[in-house]
Amino acid sequence: MVLKRTFLVFATMMAASAANAQSSVTLFGLVDTSIVYSNDARVSAAKPSAGGGSVWQQFAGSIFTPRWGLRGVEDLGGGLSAVFWLESGFNSTNGTLKNGGDLFGRQAWIGLNESRYGTLTLGRQYDFMVTYLAPLSATGSGFGGNLAEHPYDNDNLNNDLRLNNSIKFTSVSFNGLKVGAMYAFSNSAGQISNNNAYSVGVGYSFGPFNFAAAFLQINRDANFPNSAGAASTGDGDALTTGGSQRMFGAGAQYSFGKSSVGVVWTHSSTESVSSLWFGGSTSNGALPGPMGGAGNYIKFDNFEINGRYFLRSDLSFGASYLYTMASFNSTKENAFPHWNQVMAQVDYSMSTRTDIYMEGVYQHVGGGNGIPTFGAGIYTLSPATGNQQVVVAIGLKHRF
Repeated sequence: MVLKRTFLVFATMMAASAANAQSSVTLFGLVDTSIVYSNDARVSAAKPSAGGGSVWQQFAGSIFTPRWGLRGVEDLGGGLSAVFWLESGFNSTNGTLKNGGDLFGRQAWIGLNESRYGTLTLGRQYDFMVTYLAPLSATGSGFGGNLAEHPYDNDNLNNDLRLNNSIKFTSVSFNGLKVGAMYAFSNSAGQISNNNAYSVGVGYSFGPFNFAAAFLQINRDANFPNSAGAASTGDGDALTTGGSQRMFGAGAQYSFGKSSVGVVWTHSSTESVSSLWFGGSTSNGALPGPMGGAGNYIKFDNFEINGRYFLRSDLSFGASYLYTMASFNSTKENAFPHWNQVMAQVDYSMSTRTDIYMEGVYQHVGGGNGIPTFGAGIYTLSPATGNQQVVVAIGLKHRF
């Protein structure tokens, strides 16, 4: 009898072990908090005339936005697995949620992975400007992160925009080549092309070289906004408000050991634009002219070169230079602003999960034609009263 009970306990333990081996759920996250200095910061971001001055503040996410999440996989056999990803952004200085208070505002998707071909997923996801091109840049998933963002994140390389209602396929690597495509539904009856979107991308790796190109198109009717569609507006993640939006670009990177150098070019445009993204709010990015109306148009071209060098395995130095030129046209006035931005960083790894860093950014803007929107401004920090700004952050980030 004792032998029988022992056998049953052993069999139960083996079954549980097998089940755990075939499926798993992982808790993951990152906390990034820093002390930040900004010069010439506006007292009121929405009212440039209110004056400004230098400011010291505690800030969450100078490099990477704090987040936590759950990801899981279940082996279905024959090389097929079920996968999911739920990810929530938060402010580590006060504990509040990011992304307009959405619980899983960063990502929320479920799908199937086939080990020979790729992964098909459905939900709230990143487009291929983020998936393939951003890793070659300093911003976004690159080493410079948020403070190295291109103006207004106009090309989404800093992954401030997610696509709701999307279906996405990402292939495995075939001799270094990978491809992907996605489509996001408008979710609105009779308005299939009002706030739907599609994106494609390609990546290629050959030895120390990495190449990528991507495209994103968001279709919108400026006169009849559809908040339930692909590009969010209620959660503050929309990069612009107005009409149709288009982004595309290409990049290359050369790696030597852990170090790398890279170049990236992107182009973006928005028709009937009424406001630009700035820190999840359009209040300080409103443009002159007819709001959401006829004749308004803006386009950007971004040219970036970046590099990161590891002096030791735990100590790295990084830098990037960005030149952005834009053209804004409206029935009221025009402008041709251009940005010069330099970023420098030193990062020391105290362990495999914990880093101390210092990062500084200098930005200078010209050609804004006196339009406050086209003044200097770095990420979500208070923009400058004038055409140049310096930001320096000293912080600590920890992964779990």
